[in-house]
Amino acid sequence: MNKPITEEQALYRLSALCSKSEHCSGDMTTKLRQWGFDEQAQARILERLTAEKFVDDERYARAFIDDKLHANGWGPLKISQGLRQKQVDSTITETALSEVGEEQWLSVLMPLLRQKWATITAATDYDRSMKLIKFAYSRGFDLDLIRKCIDSMGLEDS
Repeated sequence: MNKPITEEQALYRLSALCSKSEHCSGDMTTKLRQWGFDEQAQARILERLTAEKFVDDERYARAFIDDKLHANGWGPLKISQGLRQKQVDSTITETALSEVGEEQWLSVLMPLLRQKWATITAATDYDRSMKLIKFAYSRGFDLDLIRKCIDSMGLEDS
């Protein structure tokens, strides 16, 4: 049987974890709940982690957006959903997403669409375009960005 850890031990473990990689307050709360801490203890530990800058949801949101955009090719809708699942406040998410320029979204989406276009088989160009739109939408890009890319492609690859 595992003996429970103290608040000081939890603080030490979580600060060490946060020193290695970015984590949000939602991650820390989940971990503390798993360790059996009550809500007051969770609040005290989280307050200290935040005060000592181990946890910063704004910094986390920016890192999450950068990672998911460039490494995973996610669009703003899917990133927003991911941050919501991590329990990051929606105002922080909106602010961080607004810092990403349209050019950055397009610079990620355009190569994805060009690559996908070559692999899509359909009877007509319209059907291929619809499949391309579904693909981009599933990656979390909104229809305005998708349309801009498809229009600039001109479907010249057909």
